[in-house]
Amino acid sequence: MEQFKLHAPYVPAGDQPKAIRALENGIRRGLRHQTLLGVTGSGKTFTMANVIARIGKPTLVIAHNKTLAAQLAQEYRDFFPENAVHYFVSYYDYYQPEAYVPMTDTYIEKEAQINEEIDRLRHAATQSLLTRRDVIVVASVSCIYGLGSPEEYERVNLKIAIGERMSREELTRQMVRIFFERTTSDLRPGLFRAIGGAVEVMPTNERDYFRIETKSGAIARIQKINGITREIIGEHDAIFLFPAKHFVTSKEQLAVALKNIRSELREQLRKFEKEGKVLEAERIRRRTMNDLTMLREVGYVNGIENYSRHLSGRKPGEPPETLLSYFHRSAGSTGSPQAGSGQGDFLTVIDESHVTIPQIAGMWAGDKSRKKTLVEHGFRLPSAIDNRPLSFDEFNARIGQVVYTSATPAEYEREESKQTVEQIIRPTGLVDPALVVRPVTGSGAYRGQVPDFLDEAEKAIKKGGRVMVTTLSKKMAEDLAAFLKERGVKSEYLHSDIKTIDRVTILSDFRRGVFDCLVGVNLLREGLDLPEVTLIGILDADKEGFLRSETSLIQIIGRAARNVSGRVILYADTVTASMKRAIDETERRRALQIAYNKKHGITPTTIVKNIHDITEQIESEHRKAVKTLLSVDAGLYKKNPTKLMKEKQRQMSEAIKVLDFETAAILRDEIKELKESFDTVS
Repeated sequence: MEQFKLHAPYVPAGDQPKAIRALENGIRRGLRHQTLLGVTGSGKTFTMANVIARIGKPTLVIAHNKTLAAQLAQEYRDFFPENAVHYFVSYYDYYQPEAYVPMTDTYIEKEAQINEEIDRLRHAATQSLLTRRDVIVVASVSCIYGLGSPEEYERVNLKIAIGERMSREELTRQMVRIFFERTTSDLRPGLFRAIGGAVEVMPTNERDYFRIETKSGAIARIQKINGITREIIGEHDAIFLFPAKHFVTSKEQLAVALKNIRSELREQLRKFEKEGKVLEAERIRRRTMNDLTMLREVGYVNGIENYSRHLSGRKPGEPPETLLSYFHRSAGSTGSPQAGSGQGDFLTVIDESHVTIPQIAGMWAGDKSRKKTLVEHGFRLPSAIDNRPLSFDEFNARIGQVVYTSATPAEYEREESKQTVEQIIRPTGLVDPALVVRPVTGSGAYRGQVPDFLDEAEKAIKKGGRVMVTTLSKKMAEDLAAFLKERGVKSEYLHSDIKTIDRVTILSDFRRGVFDCLVGVNLLREGLDLPEVTLIGILDADKEGFLRSETSLIQIIGRAARNVSGRVILYADTVTASMKRAIDETERRRALQIAYNKKHGITPTTIVKNIHDITEQIESEHRKAVKTLLSVDAGLYKKNPTKLMKEKQRQMSEAIKVLDFETAAILRDEIKELKESFDTVS
């Protein structure tokens, strides 16, 4: 059996050794739910990497957004370079779900733009799960959405071996059978082309391709070729090709599905006619008959996922197959577990569980409400409702043994976990920041929260630190940033209206000292790693609600825990229950950390982190692009534009390998512009 081999330049320290032992023992004792309560900066990912290495089970790590998932995937790849670490998120660059708004009689058609590279990474994840056990998949909540049967996906594969009796024509027919498409131009994942007596095919999980030569009606040679340079990478005796689509339906099942769809249509038409819904009846009749024609003739139709229950042979109400089904397959199970059984010899890690669990729990209800409206007004058959994510109970029944990781576990994790392991002591010796509570309103010589924060910010900045301040609204963030600028404090604001790439630039400039004060709303919580911050101001801390809950306050306070000089000022006229709990918990942690440092003679040190972030990579790629364009001989540019394009594609592939999708997107746009330039010239 493949083993996980952990590579790390350091050994567990602080509370990490104790946490690793406790979690490992809990898993071996069969505990279904455990929580790792790890403070910010305590190295929760490194702790879990050690647990995974010791347990040796396939592992699913779930994060609450794509960016965090990409960050975690890269960290796990660094820890396990010899093992299979994959990234599995929604493959849509843009997605507008199908919907109907009865009040305005507005039908919104589904619009989607699929990211080819992320689709390739999804195939790589599922194929690894079906072929090996040393697999870690870092996923967003897309892992609870329908994916197609792993049994069918595994069954409908193609083995090609030297000496096997197969002509070129038969080989191309077999490619089509597993849903590869033929092309006469450049190869992409899921495409093949016939050249002379050979067939070239690019698997769905690769950027390289295979050249398969036939001679006298048999496979004579199999070569793997670099998709960019066209260099031969190696020779193979045999290869396996998995289907080009996750949703695989046999001809026999398709025939049954068409029959069942017609039957459901007749039943729905009788229902509408009985209720006097003439318009709805005509609407569903036309749409379904058109879809049936397309399915019968070409095997596909836009919105085919709405017929997934029939195409997969599931019963009404039965949950869909998801990524979790592939984990059960990898773990040696023959199918999905029954509700409540908790089967599955794999490990599940739910990162930032206080955010991720509610997100998972809310998906099913929202999807059902939208689909129900479509069904009631004749846009979809009732079976469309079964094209859905897992409900939370279904999800909970299908995950393996689970470890929730968070600095602020919610009530659900606390109640479900048979063991909560605390990781309070940081390897760096850093302690949680000192807290001060000051009034919001001014009185006497005290001028109020904003003037006081301005004074404190100026002092912190003079000492070389950075400062952050959180507000309750976007407008206040913008106004406060402008006010601070007028008073001579270099400031910028950050909130959800700022484009993703601009957010990255703002954070990079903040760390570099281009400006000194960052003003934001709730974006200043999970996932920000800013060791330069020495002061945080929380305005209106006594306004109970989501932004000033116990969880939010502790998360905000944690942003100042990476610097030895970190401190936090909470501005409040009254101490709310949430504030009291957050302050008490922070003081408890500080006491433990200070006592540990004193006992072991540890002097806390500020985290030092290089500012080699994604923005710098993007800028360097732009410089490379400009340099390339300027250095290319004008004659080569005109005579051989393909060479330049291939170099861009190589750079894009390298960016994708390290999950740097922002750089890859820029290179993709450059390639598009170059193509347009070539077309104009030609």
